[in-house]
Parts: sequence; C-alpha cells; structure tokens
Amino acid sequence: MMNKELYGGIEGGGTKFVCMVGTGPTDIQAETRIPTTTPVETLDQAITFFKPFVEKSSLAAIGMASFGPVDLNQTSPTYGYITTTPKPGWAHKDMIRKMRDELKIPVVFELDVNAAAYGEFYWNPDNHDRDPLIYFTIGTGIGAGVIVDGRLVHGLVHPEAGHMRIPHDFHADPYKGHCPYHGDCFEGLACGPAMNQRWSQPAETLPPDHPAWDLEASYIAAALNNVICNLSPRRIVLGGGVMQQQRLLPLIREKVLNLLNRYIQSSAILDHIDEYIVPPSLGSQSGVLGAIALAMVLKPI
Repeated sequence: MMNKELYGGIEGGGTKFVCMVGTGPTDIQAETRIPTTTPVETLDQAITFFKPFVEKSSLAAIGMASFGPVDLNQTSPTYGYITTTPKPGWAHKDMIRKMRDELKIPVVFELDVNAAAYGEFYWNPDNHDRDPLIYFTIGTGIGAGVIVDGRLVHGLVHPEAGHMRIPHDFHADPYKGHCPYHGDCFEGLACGPAMNQRWSQPAETLPPDHPAWDLEASYIAAALNNVICNLSPRRIVLGGGVMQQQRLLPLIREKVLNLLNRYIQSSAILDHIDEYIVPPSLGSQSGVLGAIALAMVLKPI
C-alpha cells in the first residue's frame, strides 16, 4: 500500500523556523518550531525534522519561505540565498542546497511574506475573487507579499514595501528609526523592535490605552494609503506579532478612511472596510501553509 503523498513547509523567520508536514490546514501531520540561531544549526535541525518522512517515501517536496531579502531568480548563481539581511551571520547564506542535497527531494524557495500572501490566497476561497491581494506582516520586520492574477509578484527582486518612505513628524515622534539601511522608513518606524526601542519595552507588554498604538496605527495607515493608491488591491491582510494588539486594527481602518478622504470611491472601502482590511484567516500559520501550497503548485527544482 502506497503512503499518502505529503508536503513540507518551512517559514524561516528571524527568531524561529516553523516546520510543518501535511497537505493543508485541515491535514497537518507534524509541526515543530526551531529557534533561529546560526544557519548551520538551524537548517540541520530542520533537516532532522523532515528526514523520517523522507525515509518513509511520503514527502514529495518542501516549500521553504525565508526572511529576506532573498534571491528568487532561478537562473542566478545565488538563487536560494538570503542576501543583504541585517541579521548577524545570515547575510549571503545558501538556504536550500544543503536541504535539497541531504533530503534528495525538490525544494521550492520563496520570501516568507510572499508565502503568507500565497497561503491566504490559496487556502481561503473568499480571497479567490480578492485579486490583487496584499499581505503585510508587521512584526520583527515589515514586509508585503503581492498577489496579481493569482501569482506572486517578484520583479527585480521582490516587493520591499516595508522600506517605503512614510511621513515622519519628528516633533510628535523624535525616534530616529530602527532600520540600519534607511533609518525612519516604514519598517524603521513601525516594526516590533522600533516600538521596543521607542517605548523601552516590548510591544506585547504595552497596554491597549498606551499612546504607542495610536502612533503605530498612524504609520501603518500611511503605508496602506500608499499601496491602496498605487496598486488598488481588493483586499489587504495584516499579520505579524505587532497586530496581535486587538485595538490596532480598528484604529488602522479609521485612519485609512481619514487619509483617503473619500477619494477612492469604492464601497469596499467606504462601506465595508472591516472586510477590506482584515486579519489573516490562517492566523499565525499563513506563512508555513503558504509554503506547503507553493510546494504543491509550483514545479520545484
């Protein structure tokens, strides 16, 4: 009797790697979380997790979604590499060849937030007619995955919407910014570490009535105003650790409406913004389930 064909997914983040085996949200066979330490140690632990399924000949392919920036050009000699990340020890590291060589199965490579966008689009039928769709992660870093015509946008490299410039009133917020490349870009002002530095405590410990949340909502709303006017998405999904604060999403919706000032005459925004700017339907599993979907759909190499 043949074993059921399964797929692996990896969401490689700056603090942890989530590894999963299954065929979708309702069929998760195994899952683990690995602390992000050194590339060798972290990838070795991921390989160890998947080996039993390879030995049973039940694992068809793995989708790996990594924090970035990454090289997604399959004709490039550094395809599958993390490139200019500021994370110590991880810049210019090959993410897929060791895994592919040791496990002897195909590996699909993608940016972590792209995989999350694809997961939300692929696994949630309600999103199939919400194309273009944009997924933002607001956490340790900030990034965006963009779906157009059912496909992820890559382009020169891949979207880096976390590094767009947004208004910064230094009188209201004298914080210079966290980004080592751009200072007060969107990520530099609104990522989790920026909140930690600005307020001298982690975002998750700030109470709902803290002024941090109004400022955070203002920065996120400014960024969403930019992508709404530039890309005209039919849905925006906001995930990531910072978005766990329940007060934040209603504040963002309110501020987006104020910034747009009824210029975009769409009932999706004017009358149904709570269905337009939404939390992820897959919760914290959008990235790893998106990686599994990509392994199932794309032709791995």
